[in-house]
Amino acid sequence: MAYHYNHLRLTPYLCPMQDLLNLLISVVEGVHELLPANSVKNTKTNLKSPNQLVTETDIAVEKYLIMALQGILPEAGFITEEQQITQNADKEFVWVIDPIDGTTNFVHGIPVFCVSVALLQNNLPILGVVYEINAKEMFSAAKGKGAFLNGEPIAVSNNKTLSDTLIATGFPYYDYDRIDSYLNTLKAFMKGTRGVRRLGSAAADLAYVACGRFDAFYEYSLSPWDVAAGILLVEEAGGVVAGFKPSADPLFGREIIAANPDIFVQVQSIINKAGL
Repeated sequence: MAYHYNHLRLTPYLCPMQDLLNLLISVVEGVHELLPANSVKNTKTNLKSPNQLVTETDIAVEKYLIMALQGILPEAGFITEEQQITQNADKEFVWVIDPIDGTTNFVHGIPVFCVSVALLQNNLPILGVVYEINAKEMFSAAKGKGAFLNGEPIAVSNNKTLSDTLIATGFPYYDYDRIDSYLNTLKAFMKGTRGVRRLGSAAADLAYVACGRFDAFYEYSLSPWDVAAGILLVEEAGGVVAGFKPSADPLFGREIIAANPDIFVQVQSIINKAGL
């Protein structure tokens, strides 16, 4: 893989946000070159912990993104899922990278997995890209500039009644301390909505909330790289993002609700009533 970004060294203070976003999109599009033709047969897989997989493709994509983003914005720090770099995560500007969100889907040949990259300024997302690779859907947002899918503006749904909504979630896969409360939320949403979906990628779930395919998404035991870009997408698309409790931080607090503003309180109320 060749890297062509070093001559474009930029600073967020001088470079228009849209230019930075366009460069980020170009970098993320380059991930295609690193994907094996057949993910199941051609990717070596290791176990990080029970039910948590990492592949050689995760590592290769993360290394590529780090090198390219360092070339664009050398003063920024990094927070990365596979921890191929430990660099100044306390800086003003920090890239947050999930090279493949939905690795289990990727390993099993299920075509729902994403590249997720966000740029934080003082721990708040100001740029975000979620690239659903197989669908060739590039979700992007810059703070204060709106959210887009393949360059076209997107917005959250306008459903106002819970019975008209489709809810997304992520099943617990290693933290089962709240499993009973979680199952209570599933029961409530199964009975009170059009249905519940679990894609296996929080980044995709949030992108789908941003473009109105899902009306809401909730999950716990998440990490910043799962949600950083998606949070900005939903907010720039007119949605509301928070933790289960009003004081919880959805970026670093390991739990999140994202919804259109008309049903957010209803969703949060069900989650709180279940004790989650």
